[in-house]
Amino acid sequence: MFSFSRSASYGGVVRRALLAPGLRALAWRGAPAGCHTGSPQTAPPEPPLLDLHGRTHDYLRISLTERCNLRCQYCMPAEGVQLSARAALLTRDELLRLARVFAALGVRKLRLTGGEPTLRADLPELVRELRALPGVRTVAMTSNGVALARRLPALQRAGLGALNLSLDSLRADRYERLARRPGLARALASLDVALQLGLPRVKVNTVLVRGFNEDEICDFVELTRERDIDVRFIEFMPFAGNEWRDARMVPERAALDAVRRRHPALRPAAPEPCRTASLWQAPGHRGRVGFISSMSKPFCGSCNRLRLTADGNLKVCLFGEAEVSLRDALRAGADDAALAQLVRAALRRKHKQHAGMQNLARLKNRPMILIGG
Repeated sequence: MFSFSRSASYGGVVRRALLAPGLRALAWRGAPAGCHTGSPQTAPPEPPLLDLHGRTHDYLRISLTERCNLRCQYCMPAEGVQLSARAALLTRDELLRLARVFAALGVRKLRLTGGEPTLRADLPELVRELRALPGVRTVAMTSNGVALARRLPALQRAGLGALNLSLDSLRADRYERLARRPGLARALASLDVALQLGLPRVKVNTVLVRGFNEDEICDFVELTRERDIDVRFIEFMPFAGNEWRDARMVPERAALDAVRRRHPALRPAAPEPCRTASLWQAPGHRGRVGFISSMSKPFCGSCNRLRLTADGNLKVCLFGEAEVSLRDALRAGADDAALAQLVRAALRRKHKQHAGMQNLARLKNRPMILIGG
């Protein structure tokens, strides 16, 4: 009736959730407020999504599709991945219903990921409907930008409030070698269109891989000279089939040292709540430079994120093996209260921190493309 990955003990929780006549609110004593800021809409009064370590979760990443128009080496193995059957994926109505459940539980920010979300023909309509959910303040998206430029005006009108652009090289030959497809010119065009439209909070995400693109760090920093964007360098992380080795990882300290050699007066940017990146600014630059260091400097203590895969599984940790199938519960007839109870039960099992760099490399996690970033 329900399916779970690597967590047989969830079974009893699931059966109780189906039988539960309604959601029993968890006791809440002075839980910290969520980290997301913005102009709130009216939302039902619910206790926050609080785990056993005091972290409030108000941010949900939703994978809209497993399909992608690139084949990036750190995201999927060279032989590709077995995609889920169409019937196994969440329908649009199921996705919207689950998003509504999360919003009622205090989720205020939704980020649309993939695969590549721009491959969804109904993307503007989805953005509009998600943005209209009571309680949702921001609908953001992560895209590789290859098919984005022409869709950005409609997405902005629909309510898209933030954009992360994945871009790992500024050299066409390297870009194509990493992505196994061309696309650099189109990705850069999407960045320009986003800025021309005045889309707020535009960020460029760059995965650093030693021996591949670490010599481009300062080229990426140069993007921030005239552009009001954040360029964020991400440490290479281990996922199924991406041939991760610690020798291929460029840790934050090495990347920051490279920037400082070019910009000795680099200064820290003002802190922001629940941010994943340490942010810096070079004198005379409009934008900022950030470092997301999940491997060398984990930020588990301030994690406020949950993930919903395209096939309807809830992941409470990017690096965790356990998943809860909200799709199966929904299709078995669970009401919103039972779905909410499943979410809370999964969150209570979230660990204080991930297993560490070498242990993560041995986990049987999905390829990144099937998680949703």
